[in-house]
Amino acid sequence: MIVSTRIRVGRNLKDYALGPGITNEQRIEIMTRVTKAFESYTGDLAGKFYSLNALTEKQRKQLIADHFLFKEGDRFLEACNLNRDWPNGRGIFHNEAKTFLVWVNEEDQLRIISM
Repeated sequence: MIVSTRIRVGRNLKDYALGPGITNEQRIEIMTRVTKAFESYTGDLAGKFYSLNALTEKQRKQLIADHFLFKEGDRFLEACNLNRDWPNGRGIFHNEAKTFLVWVNEEDQLRIISM
């Protein structure tokens, strides 16, 4: 019997290079664009965006406890230069029920997760 499942999809925005090729300014621009989209979500998708730069210690601990927080330090991301300018332009969105998440500018520009 399946108790739960998680589906993850990585996506990148048109007109932007992949993660290793974007600038700090472009990463911030991507985050700004997608956070505006998050504000329009209603119903089951309504939630909150957390910029990694602005997390309080309490929020950080809760996101870690929920197994939502992605972190700097992955050697593969470091090898392809994806950790530069950390944590600028990066964040996490989740809905109120914590069943829908979007990681912004971790590896892909968007990592969409549904549980």
